[in-house]
Amino acid sequence: MVDVSHISDAAFFDVMKKSQAPVIASHSSARAICKHDRNMSDDMIKQLAENGGVIQLCLLDDYVKEPDTTTQRYAEQQRLMKIYRSEYATMNGQQKAAFEKEWQEMKKLPKQLPTVADLVDHVDHIVKLVGVDYVGIGSDFDGGGGLADCADVRQFPNITYELLKRGYKTKDIKKIWGGNFLRVWKDVEKVAGKLGKE
Repeated sequence: MVDVSHISDAAFFDVMKKSQAPVIASHSSARAICKHDRNMSDDMIKQLAENGGVIQLCLLDDYVKEPDTTTQRYAEQQRLMKIYRSEYATMNGQQKAAFEKEWQEMKKLPKQLPTVADLVDHVDHIVKLVGVDYVGIGSDFDGGGGLADCADVRQFPNITYELLKRGYKTKDIKKIWGGNFLRVWKDVEKVAGKLGKE
C-alpha cells in the first residue's frame, strides 16, 4: 500500500494523480480541526476518498489539538527544537548529552493533553466531509504523545465509548476500527494482481 502520511502537500497530490490503487494515510488527522502541516487539508481528504483510500487518525497530541502556546513547556520546547534543527547534527557527544538532559527536563514540565473527545472531533469532521467509509484510527503511539484519556492501547475502548455517545452505529464503528483499512487492503491486492498480469 502507498502511505501518504506526512509527505508534502505537493507530493500528496502527485500520488493521487499516479496511483492506480487506493492509498492510505496511516497516521494523519484533519487540518481543519488542528492546524498542523502534517495533518491533511479538506481538499486532500476529499481526494483520498475519491481514490477510495482511508485516513487513519493520529493520536499524537500536537496533531489532535493545537498546543497552548502560552505555557513554559511550549516556550522551552520551541527553544530546544530550534537548537536541534540547527546545531544537533554538529554537536559532539558531550554537547548532545547536555542537550538530551535539557530535553528530558523540558518533558517534566506540565502539559495539558487533548482528550478522546478532541480526537473524535476529527472523526466527525471527516465523516461530514466525505462519509464514514474513509476514516479510521492509526494511533502512532511509537512517536510519543497520546491523549489524556487514551495513553496506550489499553484505553482504546474510550474511543469506542465516545463514538457511541455521539450516535455512531456499530457497523460504522467497525469500519472506523479497521473495516475501512481492510477494504483498502483488499482493493490494493486486486490492483496489484491485475498489474502483475500486465
